[in-house]
Amino acid sequence: MKLINTEHQNKTAILKLNRDIKNAINPQLVNELSDELQKIRNDANVNSVVLGSLGEKFFSIGLDIPRLYELSREDFKKFLQAYDRLCIELYTLPKPTIIAITGHAIAGGCILALCCDYRFIAEGRKLMGLNEVKLGVPVPYPADCILQNLIGSRNAREIMNTGEFYQSEDLLKMGVVDQVLPLEQVLPKSVEKAESLGALPQKAFGAIKRNRTEIVEKQILKHLAEKEDFFIDCWYSDEVRERLKEAVKKF
Repeated sequence: MKLINTEHQNKTAILKLNRDIKNAINPQLVNELSDELQKIRNDANVNSVVLGSLGEKFFSIGLDIPRLYELSREDFKKFLQAYDRLCIELYTLPKPTIIAITGHAIAGGCILALCCDYRFIAEGRKLMGLNEVKLGVPVPYPADCILQNLIGSRNAREIMNTGEFYQSEDLLKMGVVDQVLPLEQVLPKSVEKAESLGALPQKAFGAIKRNRTEIVEKQILKHLAEKEDFFIDCWYSDEVRERLKEAVKKF
């Protein structure tokens, strides 16, 4: 079963996560989403992208901890590298990207949202946050760099240091999201924004986006290997294995 549902509306590709209710991020989901982004990058008939989910409870709960907990160190390293590459691919895609957040976007799900150009979220109790510190691991380095660039070090410090989840209005105040909308308007407004940006001259848009993202990308790539090794060391430490074991029970 495919975990990414792909639709096209005019020249906008709409990608919806479709893995049960929680859309937990596993190797298959990462690979399928990466493949879709590569197709879109090379497709002259697609000018913009909307990322979302088929369900409305979760955009994504984050990494599939029960599945990833069982992986060998080597296999987990392959997954982490693939996930980080996916984030960089999404962040630097030379086409407009808008995420329609109709459900909670937690940890790894929040990171995918941060990698898009615009974030539209449903009003009410729709939570976003990076709770990695509570598991004993750092926020993955690409997300750390992207978040600080997006909202500044002070707000990013609070989000990453505390590991708390935030509701839509608080996210808007911090600059994490761009619009808070009634649930039924999130996807249509996201598509509308994508089509509006996609109608602009694409070479110019791509260059402007590249100017914004290339400094962050260079910073990420300069230190990524060592940061991934540190994350993996944390993941397999005794303390974190115990915390992950408890997280698996609650997942």
